[in-house]
Amino acid sequence: MTNPINTFWTLRLADLKQALEKNNFDVFMADSVADAKKVFDEQIMPSLEGVKTVSFGGSATLMDTGIVEAVRADASLEVMDTFDKSLSNEAKYELRRQALLADLFLTGTNAVTECGKLVNLDMIGNRVAALNFGPKHVVLFISRNKLVETVDDAMFRIKDYVAPINTMRLDMKTPCKKTGQCMDCSSPQRICNIWTITEKSFPAKRIKIVLINEDAGF
Repeated sequence: MTNPINTFWTLRLADLKQALEKNNFDVFMADSVADAKKVFDEQIMPSLEGVKTVSFGGSATLMDTGIVEAVRADASLEVMDTFDKSLSNEAKYELRRQALLADLFLTGTNAVTECGKLVNLDMIGNRVAALNFGPKHVVLFISRNKLVETVDDAMFRIKDYVAPINTMRLDMKTPCKKTGQCMDCSSPQRICNIWTITEKSFPAKRIKIVLINEDAGF
């Protein structure tokens, strides 16, 4: 066998696809982050009717795909760009509120369980709010390194690894940025405020998922 690691993950992601589809998610497969963009462009976007407004939730995996840059360059779309660094904090907050009524919302997930549940932890809550209600269509980009066995494993992964890494990435003033470990802090810049567990897509297939057979994001 020339690539046992790839074969291992191909099998695991095939099982995950079945579990997610049982939970009413619409699931697509991609061999890499580059392929995820191709899947989005060629399979997902043509199937979505009436998409005029698009917004994003914070996701390193999504950024790795190059889709954000492509959407920004698409003159046919109105982009609610909550990543725009030229905006004030107040303007970003208001745009995040407006994005809850976007036609299409793009993001990732902090973890996904083997039985097909999405587990996320947010600072503000706009990402998980949009994931679960508001935008007509949601597309998640989930790399293989996000897969865990149980919800407890997902929560441990997020607190032990994802949150400290993100505080470093975002240069937040939190204890975990310095220690690399969750300190259950009360910092004004604490990013661990709102947990959500999405067990099923409602309505069915509103949430589309691209499973990526490659490590990406955190």
